[in-house]
Amino acid sequence: MWQSSLGAAATVLALLTSQVVLGQEDAQTEAQTAQIESTKGVILDTILDWTDAARLEHTTYNGQKYGCKCCPGRPCWPSANKWNSLNRTVDGTLRVNVPAGAVGHNTFDGPFGTIQSYGEVACADAKENFVNEQWTVEKFADGLWTYFTNNTCRPTSNPSNPCTLGSYGVYVIMATKVSHIQAGVNFARRNNLRLIVRNTGHDFLGRSVGYGSLIINTHSFQSLKWTEKYNGPGSYRGPAVTMSAGVQGGAILKSGHALNPPMALVTGECATGLAVDNVLNFQVITASGLNVNANEWQNPDLFFALRGGGPASYGVILSTTIKTFPYLLATGATLYLNTTHTSDNEVLWARTKTFHKYANHFVDKRAAIVKPMLDEFAAAGIPHESGIKEFPTFYGLYIDLFEAEKAGQTALTGGWMFSHDDVANRNDEIITAMKNVVSPAGRRDLFGGMVGHLFNPGHNVPVSTSAAHPAWRNARYFVIVVFPSPEHPSLEVKHDLQNVLTNNMDEGFRNASRSGATYVNEADPFQPNWQSHFWGPNYPRLNRLRKKWDPLGVFYAVSTPGTEDWEEIEVNTRLCKKL
Repeated sequence: MWQSSLGAAATVLALLTSQVVLGQEDAQTEAQTAQIESTKGVILDTILDWTDAARLEHTTYNGQKYGCKCCPGRPCWPSANKWNSLNRTVDGTLRVNVPAGAVGHNTFDGPFGTIQSYGEVACADAKENFVNEQWTVEKFADGLWTYFTNNTCRPTSNPSNPCTLGSYGVYVIMATKVSHIQAGVNFARRNNLRLIVRNTGHDFLGRSVGYGSLIINTHSFQSLKWTEKYNGPGSYRGPAVTMSAGVQGGAILKSGHALNPPMALVTGECATGLAVDNVLNFQVITASGLNVNANEWQNPDLFFALRGGGPASYGVILSTTIKTFPYLLATGATLYLNTTHTSDNEVLWARTKTFHKYANHFVDKRAAIVKPMLDEFAAAGIPHESGIKEFPTFYGLYIDLFEAEKAGQTALTGGWMFSHDDVANRNDEIITAMKNVVSPAGRRDLFGGMVGHLFNPGHNVPVSTSAAHPAWRNARYFVIVVFPSPEHPSLEVKHDLQNVLTNNMDEGFRNASRSGATYVNEADPFQPNWQSHFWGPNYPRLNRLRKKWDPLGVFYAVSTPGTEDWEEIEVNTRLCKKL
C-alpha cells in the first residue's frame, strides 16, 4: 500500500505550495568552464554550470548564522506540482519513503501525514529478516546499520509503538535509467534539497541516510561486461570488466568464476592492493547534472578524486571499469580463540597478543604463514582450534570462509590502521589499547568489540597515483571498533558514547600507532584532524577539487573533503552550512 502512496502524499503536499527562489549563492555559482588538458594534449571542455541552483535557506541557530538545505514544512519545500513533475520525468519511479519496519506498526507518522502501515505477514517477515543483509539491501532506502537513522521505526512485537521517518529521506527515486539519476541531481540542486545516493545502504557512518532528503537509489544498475582486452582511454590494454553501480562483490566474483578461464579482481576482501589502484574508468553524473567519463585521459583530476577521495563527494558513479586477473590457487586458514577453550581473560589476551605479533609475517611471507604462530601456541600450551583449506580459485575461498554481515545493528564505529612498524615495534601498546576498547575507561556500563583485517596494500603498488592516504602503502592491520548503543538513546547518552569512542577508545589506538591514518568508511567521522587521518598530504588537493566539481555542496557525506563548514543543526536534523 505505502509503495503507491505518492498520490496521497501529493494531496497533503498541495497544502504546502511554495515558490522556490532561484539565484546565485555567493560568487561560486557563476558558470565556469574547466579547461582540462589530458595527457595526450587534448583540451576537453566540461561545462560546470551552477546558475540554476536554488539559494540556501538562511537561519540563525545558537547565535551562528547558517545557510540550510530545505526540508519538509519549510516555505521553500517544493510544491506538489513540482514533485509530480519530477515523477513524470523519472517515469513514475518516485516513491514516498516509508521505513521497512513500518509494517510492524499500526501507523506510520510521516512528514505529510499518517498512514495505516501494519500487515501481519509483512510484519513477521520484517522481524525475521531485519538482520538479513540482502533483505535490507533490496529495500528502497533503509540503512544496514541503524544508529544514524535514530531507530524510530524498527520491527516490533507491539504494533502500537510509534513509527516515524527519523533521519531517513522523504522521497526515493528508484532509478532505472541514467536520465533518472540526472533528473534527481538536477531537482535537488534547483530546489536546494539534501541529496542522498543509496545503493545497498552498506554504511557504518550514516552516509546512506539524511533528514529531509531526496534519495536516488542506484541498485537496479546491475550490468556486467567482461573484456579480454581493454580499448578505452589510457595505456592499459589487458583484461577488464565494466560493472554498473548496483553490482555487489559476491555477484561479480561469481560472474568471473563462471568465465572460461575464470577471472578475478581486487574486491573489498582481498589481501593485497587496493581496488582504486585498478580502476580504469568511471562514468559519473556530476553535481551539475552532466554525464562524463573520468579516466587517465579524460577529466584526470576527477579520476584522481574518485579513487579514494571520499564517498558521495564528487558525483554519482554509474559504472566502473576495473582491471581483472587470471585466477590463482587460494589458501585460507581458520583460527578459533574463544571462551570455549578457556574462561581466563589473561590467556585470551595472551593469544591475541601472539596472533597480532605475527601480522607482518602473515602478509609478508605468504608461505608457511601460520606455522610459526601455531608452534608458539603449542609451546605455551595455549588451547585453540585451527585449520587450513586450499581452493582452486579465490571464489571458492570467498564462498566457504566469508560470512554475510548482519544488518539492523545500532552501534557507533571507530577504528585505526597500523603500519608494519607499528606491529613490529608497538605490539604491547596496541594490545593495551585493544583491552581498553573491550572495557573502555574502566566503566562497567560500556563495552566494545573489534573486527580485524590483515592486508598488504603496497604489494605490487608501492606508490599510488590515487587519492587514498599514502600511509596505506605500508599498512598491515586495520581494526574496526564496534561500540554498541541502546536502541533509543537520549541526546545525553549519545554525547557520552561519542565522547568515549573519540577520546578514549580511538585515542588509545592513535597513541599506540605512528601511522597517523585510518579508513574513511570504517572509522569515527568525528575524530580530531579527520582530514589528515583520512587522506594525509592528499587532502588539500581533494579540497580544491571538491570546490571545483561541487562548490555548492549538492552532494554531502560527513567528514569528506570540503564539508568542514557543514553540520546537522536542530538536534541532528537540518543540514546547514556556517556563514
